[in-house]
Amino acid sequence: SLQAKLTFSSKEIVALSCAWCKLSYHNKEACFNPERIGEECTLGTHRSIVVPPSWIVKLPRKGNFKSSLRKTPQKKKKAGKKVSIPREPRTFVIKPIPTANITPVLVFINPKSGGNQGAKLLQKFQWLLNPRQVFDLTQGGPRMGLELFRKVPQLRILACGGDGTVGWVLSVLDQINFVPPPAVGVLPLGTGNDLARALGWGGGYTDEPIGKILGNIGNSDTVLLDRWSLKVEPNTSVPNTGDGKDNLPLNVVNNYFSLGVDAHIALEFHEAREAHPEKFNSRLRNKMFYGQAGGKDLLKRKWKGLAEFVTLECDGKDLTPKLKEHKVHAIVFLNIPSYGGGTHPWNKSGGQFEPATDDGMIEVVGLTTYQLPLLQAGGHGTCITQCRTARIVTSKTIPMQVDGEACKLNPSNIELTLLNKAVMLAKKKPGRANVPQEKLESLYISLMKIMMTDYEQHHYDKELLRQSAVNLGSLEVPVTDLEQVRVLINKYCSEQPDSPKLSPDWCFIDSCTAERFFRVDRAQENLHFITDIANDCVFVLDQESPTLPQTPEDEHRRLGAQGTPVAGSLESGDGAGAPPFSPQSGKLLDRSLSGPPASSDIPSRKSSQGSQETDGTHPRAPMAHDSVGNGQSLDQMVNFKR
Repeated sequence: SLQAKLTFSSKEIVALSCAWCKLSYHNKEACFNPERIGEECTLGTHRSIVVPPSWIVKLPRKGNFKSSLRKTPQKKKKAGKKVSIPREPRTFVIKPIPTANITPVLVFINPKSGGNQGAKLLQKFQWLLNPRQVFDLTQGGPRMGLELFRKVPQLRILACGGDGTVGWVLSVLDQINFVPPPAVGVLPLGTGNDLARALGWGGGYTDEPIGKILGNIGNSDTVLLDRWSLKVEPNTSVPNTGDGKDNLPLNVVNNYFSLGVDAHIALEFHEAREAHPEKFNSRLRNKMFYGQAGGKDLLKRKWKGLAEFVTLECDGKDLTPKLKEHKVHAIVFLNIPSYGGGTHPWNKSGGQFEPATDDGMIEVVGLTTYQLPLLQAGGHGTCITQCRTARIVTSKTIPMQVDGEACKLNPSNIELTLLNKAVMLAKKKPGRANVPQEKLESLYISLMKIMMTDYEQHHYDKELLRQSAVNLGSLEVPVTDLEQVRVLINKYCSEQPDSPKLSPDWCFIDSCTAERFFRVDRAQENLHFITDIANDCVFVLDQESPTLPQTPEDEHRRLGAQGTPVAGSLESGDGAGAPPFSPQSGKLLDRSLSGPPASSDIPSRKSSQGSQETDGTHPRAPMAHDSVGNGQSLDQMVNFKR
């Protein structure tokens, strides 16, 4: 329809703009002509971090694969019973094409952070990037996005929000065991933004152009961040008054962990924001509340005897006397240099080692109510020690906070130990050594062979095909494309004299993308990773005695010059009326299910990265019959994945 309007006499279209590269042209012969529509799009300025549309493969709706094979009558729903709402299935999957110069960035935005700035940024990121790589954290959190992009190499993440948003993303990466872990960058939208300050991204977003931010993310350094584990057990040696909680709100420390007066202020802020969220819609108001609460504590001095209720042991050394000596009102464990919105409690001259985010050590600082306001003027706290492990024993219900999340904790025994090191993105700094990104390790896979007869008989049932598969052994393969894996499999089979052999024309089977197994076209094996089609087992189809043609060219040769099928071939129900395949009669599906046609198939994924729609799909007419009928070409019956 667009090409029809490009007559250069129509006034309906004044100008054209590409949704990917953002180039615009006037609807004039001197500026643009219809032939340019066929040119390959470069994906624009941010091509190195944009997820190409050719990586997005649209999936058919659930049930479409089996609807043409067997239809079961739906049972009538009984009145009075609640109907459970089924979980909405994925509509697309990510199939990355191995490309050395693409480091895609996955964007997670918290729209509620920073006075609702995130809602505006969500639309801007979706405009500049592929909308499929931008996720709203209020719609189910980061897990779905991380699992979708799990197999994408050289992946980077941009977390837009406060320090809590970054911690949320890092915790989900731990939960799903993302290997190798992607590097995480920060766009500060929160109140404190101490982690963003420590990584060089500043204390808050100030309407900087999104294009500039994306450029900095694409050209950033990779650094390591220590992450600490908190293990809490109740202190049974003292009575429990029951006015606190038995566990901390978070059990992992990314920025800092503290107890005492500063945690009390953070808890008051949290409770006030929960009661009146409309009063806390800007950073300035939030900081004013902190200042007001700090002034009250300065007068009350409620936690001046904190050291009387706390025992501190660092690396096996008892430091409780030092806490009592300095009469501290708060104890802070610092993992990063920034604290409380940009202050620096640790005095660099107070420790034996230069503090760093990846040194495996945490800095312990003591603060009094008088020192807290002085931090805003560049002052420091009392340096207690630097340690690798710490043990805190409390004998009273004391307010505590982990990365800004506060609560009152009942008397407890708390163990602080190093958990792991996260890869973070820091703003480019001359002379800084980058942390090499961990590469995907080799995979140990089981090689399973499926015969063509079994595949034809059970292609609609995954479990039956698994049971009919023959185990050819196990081998180690690198995470690479199928073209390279084919060479390794052929070599392995030739070196196993007692193992069943494969025919020369065997092909890979995708066992994890859809509800059914389907074949991978050999011509496009270089476009798919081994992790795209298999988990722990790689299934291959042995076509030693094929009853179905392998390609449309084979079908041409099989039909012969007479144009009549030979005995045993697939024909229509009445044996006539199926014309031979020609480019004019129908377009062969690039990628779909093998076996009898279903009402919907998986569309093609071409190597051209800018020539498809957002989902990388092309519309096609559905096939309505289970068998080849009158006027139905043979290529609709035999499909191949490409």
